[in-house]
Amino acid sequence: NARPPVNARPCVPFPQALGSALRPPRAAPPCLAVPVRTKRRLFVPEWARELSPEQKERRMRAAARALPEDRVERAFFLACTADIIDPYVPPEGDARMTSLSKDGLKQRVEKLKQTAASQLALRKVKDHDPDFSTKTFPEKAQEIFIEAHNCLANFNKQKLHSLVTERCYPDMVRGNRYKTIRWSFVESLEPPRVVHIRCNSIVNPSNLYGQVTVRMHTRQTLAIYDRFGRLMYGGEQVPKDVLEYVVFERYLVNPYGTWRMHGKIVPEWAPPKDPIIKTVMIPGPTLDPSQEVKENKYETSEQVQRQQYEQP
Repeated sequence: NARPPVNARPCVPFPQALGSALRPPRAAPPCLAVPVRTKRRLFVPEWARELSPEQKERRMRAAARALPEDRVERAFFLACTADIIDPYVPPEGDARMTSLSKDGLKQRVEKLKQTAASQLALRKVKDHDPDFSTKTFPEKAQEIFIEAHNCLANFNKQKLHSLVTERCYPDMVRGNRYKTIRWSFVESLEPPRVVHIRCNSIVNPSNLYGQVTVRMHTRQTLAIYDRFGRLMYGGEQVPKDVLEYVVFERYLVNPYGTWRMHGKIVPEWAPPKDPIIKTVMIPGPTLDPSQEVKENKYETSEQVQRQQYEQP
């Protein structure tokens, strides 16, 4: 009564095993195509087909479904403003008039009004940029100013786009084709300071843009050469004292936005700039018109004789 092991195979008689080996293989049954329902078709009942558009809309509103809008609105992004918001008006003589005079008293009153408006705008700027400070920002603005002008002189357009706004970029590169610019920052005569802050919204109140005007009194060198290598403006060895009011802008709603140079304010009392020396033609010796005609006639007759001599 001993039990066979678990892994033992059943014994098959030899004739049966031989018959299964000699039996020819049978043909496999043909494949059967079974229809499978993969997508449910939209079935509209007959009573729904007879409804008018007003009745369909009424039923959809009763079912609390979102109705598709007829108009298609495209999203757009305003990286910067098109102009300077409430531009700063620099006082004549850089506010050096005495307060006892009539003009000096007007300057003091105007300065108080601008300071009050700047304090209100400063609160809005700090709500979106908590790290902003009127004490540390002028130094950062001066670094942006220097780096932007170095990129302009080296024709680094990719980096220049990250330092200036789309409104300031065309003003900086216009007319610089086929010209060589040599610019350098020598020193800062006075520490830069913030003189004007404005904050305004465009399209809707959520699109806030902040603009800060920084006063810079620096010493710079500028030389512009034309395509022939001739000096058009300035000089590399002649530093000049420059007083500028530079406007910087930032899209405050964007948490990854940065301050970029937006433009410059030129006061009305600023002295005129030196004219640009343009090269039209290379000057040559002055010739007598009659003498020039005689030489042309002589050359023409000599060319005709040479052609006649060369003919076979």
